[in-house]
Formats: sequence, structure tokens, C-alpha cells
Amino acid sequence: MTEKLIITPRTKVYDILEAYPQLEEKLIEMVPAFEKLRNPVLRRTITRITNLGQAAAIAGVPVETLVNQLRKEVGQDIATFEEAQKDFQQKPKWVDELPLGGELDARPMLAAGEHPVGQVIADLQKLETGKKYHLITPFLPVPLIDKAMGLGFSHWAERINDNEYHIYFKQ
Repeated sequence: MTEKLIITPRTKVYDILEAYPQLEEKLIEMVPAFEKLRNPVLRRTITRITNLGQAAAIAGVPVETLVNQLRKEVGQDIATFEEAQKDFQQKPKWVDELPLGGELDARPMLAAGEHPVGQVIADLQKLETGKKYHLITPFLPVPLIDKAMGLGFSHWAERINDNEYHIYFKQ
């Protein structure tokens, strides 16, 4: 590779690690959920679909902070841009009002190296109108949320602690 990759919020984590393998530890330090990058199966799947904007949302850090720290590590100029939209806004009424139509605690699947996207999407497609779906994960699954939004679902995410997120979906 003669030209090095310019790091931006839209840069895929996979591409960053291919161009700058030395950034793996820094990325894991800044996004602790990416400790799972050490699992070869998750590394091959998650990094190809997750960009830095999504990684920043997973970590709960401003995208500008994440991107600029990585840029600094590889000698790139500091960038200025607007912070990515956050998923942590005021809790919508429907989260408390709608009855539960399905739920999944994906933490055991992820710990076993399995990816819950297929299960969650299948569950969402069977979700009855007027009901909500509850997903529990150890990190904010931004690519999964993006996929659900592309299928017409609304969501709300709540960070319980560093290792537990509750995500609610409705159609």
C-alpha cells in the first residue's frame, strides 16, 4: 500500500487495522467493547461493518475525540467536524407504554463468539405492531441498530453501565 488511509468518522475499523495495525491497542483502550477484536470471528465480522462514528457511539465518546486520537497516533493532522448524532436522548414514552413483544439477552451469544444480528432481525420481523422488543448487549450494537432502522424500526438505547446496554425497538 503506497498511500496510507486517512482516518475519518466514516472509516471502517477493518480498514484502519489493515492500514495501521499498531492502532489495535489504542482502539481497544478508547473503545473497551472492542476487547472482543481479539476474537478472530468477531474481528472478521464486526470490523468490516463498523465505522469510527459507530465505534464512538459504542464507547460513548465524541467521534471527534476518537478520530483525532487515532489520527494523532499515526501522525495525521487533527480534524474538525461536528460530533455524530448521539443515541442517548430523552427516553420516548413508547418505551414504557408499549407491551413487550420479544426480548433477547445477547451477552451469552457474544461471549461465545456468536453474532446476534440474524436472531434479532428475525425477531423484529415477527414483532407485532404496537409492541416493543428489548435487546440487552455488553456494548451499543450500532451496526445492528442501523440495520433495524433500515427496516423501518425506531429505537432507543440506554447505557446501564460500561458492560450493559438496553436497546428497545418498535415498528
